Formats: sequence, C-alpha cells, structure tokens
Amino acid sequence: MWNFSPDELTAIRLSLKVALWATFGSLPLGLFVAYALARWRFPGKLVLDGVIHLPLVMPPVVTGYLLLLTFGRRGFLGAPLAENLGIVFSFRWTGAALAAGVMAFPLLVRAVRLSFEAVDRKLEEAAGTLGASRPWVFATVTLPLALPGVVAGMVLTYAKALGEFGATITFVSNIPGETQTLPSAIYTFTQIPGGESGALRLTLVSIALAFAAMIASELLARPVARMVRGI
Repeated sequence: MWNFSPDELTAIRLSLKVALWATFGSLPLGLFVAYALARWRFPGKLVLDGVIHLPLVMPPVVTGYLLLLTFGRRGFLGAPLAENLGIVFSFRWTGAALAAGVMAFPLLVRAVRLSFEAVDRKLEEAAGTLGASRPWVFATVTLPLALPGVVAGMVLTYAKALGEFGATITFVSNIPGETQTLPSAIYTFTQIPGGESGALRLTLVSIALAFAAMIASELLARPVARMVRGI
C-alpha cells in the first residue's frame, strides 16, 4: 500500500517545490496589491479588485488557457521572454508554479488586505510625525502589525498551490518528472486499469499535506500574534 514508485515520489517532491515557489514568488506582488487595495484611492480600484479575484470564480481551465496565450512560447509575453531571456514557462515546472501562484493569488491578497485594513492608522501617523519616511513606516509599523494576516495568506497560498489541477494541466500539461504534480498524478492513476491503489496513496498524501498546512497555520499564527501584541 505504501510502496511509492519513483514517479509517485517525484510527483510529491515536485508538488512541494511548485507550491513553495508559487507562495514566495507571489508574495512581493501580493503585498503590494493588498496594500494598494487597502490604503490607496485610484481610478479603476474596483476593476482591479475584480480582476484579482477572477481566478476564484472562473473555471480553472479558462485561467490555464489564458496563461497559455500569455506565457506560452508564442504568447505575447512568453515569446519575448523565451527569445531574449531564455525564460520558458509552458510545459515546464516553472509554468506549474506560475499557474498555481495565479490561482492562489486572490487568497493571499484577501488575507493580507484585511490585515492591512485592521492596522490602526494612528500608529502609522505617529511614526510619521517622528520623521519616519513612508517606506520605513511600512517596514517597521504596518508590516509587523499585519504579519498574522501575511502568515495566514502564505499558508492558504501554499495549500491552494498544492491542490491546483485545472489551470496547471491546461498550461503545462501532465508530463511525468517535469509538470506532473500530485493532482495530475492522481488523475493519471484514475485513467489507467489497476491504478486505484496509486490514486489512493497519493490522495492520502494530499490530505496529509493539506492538513499539515492548516495545522502549521495555527501553530505559526499564535506566536506571531503574541509578538505583534508585544510591539
């Protein structure tokens, strides 16, 4: 039952790798967008908010197809990236990380945005009156106070990236050893005779990883919240 094949172990390692890169790769932009939505007033803010959350309501296959049109080898961004910089996303594990990051991005932005909105602006204003610049206020006041929401958003992003399937398989296909993550491997097992045991093994691994992510979120949130209260 628990004798994992080399392909299964590769799929597990690749899923962890893709989820990690999707989380940390989307974090800088996620912080910026969340802060902009929480604090700034600008034309098109509502439109931007809607676009950010589109992956949550669109079929994942649609998101994957749009990524293929954009970042594929012939895409309007993918072609110049491949020709000028040698960066290729389509049918590579990097594309799987990109697709997972895009699908999880709304969860990251929403969690961080709510945390930014909860920060007392009087504390930021007080730091400003003492001569601190806006970037310094953000780094030393706003971000530390919003840290619990940032941690929660990162854990949600990681868990979502682990389970991403539709956009990933549409954008980078299902190539063993290169783009075959856990969901793709489970799907493959369900399509072949005698693949039930393999599908069950990887399903249990997926459940264990998702549950571990939720537990980690709780374990991390408590000390971070205590640290913030002590600031």
